[in-house]
Amino acid sequence: MTSIGGAQMVDWNLAVATATRLVRPGPDISREEARAVVAELRRHAKASEEHVRLFTRMIPEGTEPEDTPVLVVDRPGWIRANVAGFRELLQPLLAKMESRRSGGPGGAVLGAVGGKVTGVELGMLLSFLASRVLGQYETFAPATRELPASANGGGRLLLVAPNIVHVERELDVDPHDFRLWVALHEETHRTQFTGVPWLRDHLQGEIQTFLDETDVDPTTFLERLREAAQSLSGGRPEGEQGESDSRSLVDIVQTPAQREVLGRLTAVMSLLEGHADYVMDGVGPDVVGSVSEIREKFQQRRAQGAGRLDQALRKLLGLDAKLRQYKDGEKFVRSVVDEVGMDGFNRVWTSPNTLPTKAEIAKPADWVARVHRKAES
Repeated sequence: MTSIGGAQMVDWNLAVATATRLVRPGPDISREEARAVVAELRRHAKASEEHVRLFTRMIPEGTEPEDTPVLVVDRPGWIRANVAGFRELLQPLLAKMESRRSGGPGGAVLGAVGGKVTGVELGMLLSFLASRVLGQYETFAPATRELPASANGGGRLLLVAPNIVHVERELDVDPHDFRLWVALHEETHRTQFTGVPWLRDHLQGEIQTFLDETDVDPTTFLERLREAAQSLSGGRPEGEQGESDSRSLVDIVQTPAQREVLGRLTAVMSLLEGHADYVMDGVGPDVVGSVSEIREKFQQRRAQGAGRLDQALRKLLGLDAKLRQYKDGEKFVRSVVDEVGMDGFNRVWTSPNTLPTKAEIAKPADWVARVHRKAES
């Protein structure tokens, strides 16, 4: 990445080091147990391919799905993968900010200090998330020896073993059933991206459009970052409470143009997450004996959070909105499948134009009317 005088807007190495140092240790588990968990997660990931493929019918019979790696990682491994993805996505934006900064007063000092501060703050946020994510289909980080990808440059499926073990113990559910249930959800995401060739580029394009609309003035950027940090720490001076208290970190950095893009991204993410929830519960009764118990307990855990700090952080990071994405997206998928069947629902993957809008996620009948009735007329 371009840097001015050797200083970057984000010290990525410091972000990794900070997050790795601060992340909580995983559950107490012996080396032998850990090996068994890793082996079982790999088996479940493999078995889930066929279950998800048959249920979703997204990949035609006789077609070989894209061979993307399955990586069972610990919390530091998840952190490194996500920093690599963020670095790739943010590179164009930060390059513009570097250029803007170089001509401003105190640019060198701003770079030296700002890069460290931003690296530490990013590390703090990632340390919080790294103990909560069960799995992820990571698609943006470039392929490396530690983070392999498919031959055509696609992504990789990450399963975070210590988090899965922690949650299955916390919920007191059958560990073997829970591991398969999680694998079904994450395998659905892998099927979405491997079965829909244009999806990755579409998402990346939307994200880049969002970033292109960002105010690239470094001083403004740091002011907004400071506002976010004050919200996180509760350090906003008395008398300044108000509307901004209910805003997430994403809200703080938004421009009006970005809100339009974010609306489209929210709709896509609601679709992807809701579809994964629908599939994991649809396949579940046939292969996961205790799926009803797992779902009930997991939903309660999602809704409650771990405490006041956890709830404050979730609000700031926009994770409450993500929880709504699961719920709203699953309702959309279920409603559409009930009305037009799975093959009718799969028209959603035809092109970016057939993706639901944010309004259609809330009103599935409007999507059916637009995509199906228009095609039949």
